[in-house]
Amino acid sequence: MRSIIFAAAFVALSPLAALAQDAPAGNAENGQRLFNQCRACHTANEGGRNGVGPNLYRVYGRAAGSIEGFRYSAPMRAKAGEGLVWNEANLRAYLADPKAVVPAGTMSFAGFKDNAQNISDVIAYLRQVGGQ
Repeated sequence: MRSIIFAAAFVALSPLAALAQDAPAGNAENGQRLFNQCRACHTANEGGRNGVGPNLYRVYGRAAGSIEGFRYSAPMRAKAGEGLVWNEANLRAYLADPKAVVPAGTMSFAGFKDNAQNISDVIAYLRQVGGQ
């Protein structure tokens, strides 16, 4: 049974993995500039405060909904319960269209839509600030 579930999850996530493999290389310096759009709600420094959104320091590789003391939306808590982890593919999908990854979530940013370079740059920045 576990094999069937794993195989189904792999098939379902394969398109996300393909997106990550075909992504352009990221530029962390440009990603830092692009992250300024996120600073109204998020910080990304070690020990930084939570704002409207959680602190994103070390977000890369972190389980969704896992910052202690932050009040996540019910849809984000549900995704966290399903095991969502902020890896390359999931961050890429979320940064492109947050509502597609967490329907009815509270993220107000509409996403970078069809700009794979901007997404790669922001991910490179988040990896850099998280020591990845």
